[in-house]
Amino acid sequence: MERLTIAHNALKACSGYLNGEIGVNTDEPGLIALVTRWENIGSYRRALSNYQVKIDAVPVLAEAIDEPGGYIGPNE
Repeated sequence: MERLTIAHNALKACSGYLNGEIGVNTDEPGLIALVTRWENIGSYRRALSNYQVKIDAVPVLAEAIDEPGGYIGPNE
């Protein structure tokens, strides 16, 4: 979870970031989702080219799996 928080913080610092959250799967607590919202797709794509995002976020995002399920946010 700490690595995902660091990745999220790197993305937060980028231009065009609106908001985001980390959620835990309701069926398998070991599965965690990072959901982010951006002004537009260009902002998101530029963020992925940001040096700090390449260092902190891209390695974590590369471990993502395609897993359908329900997730709850930190305030739920």
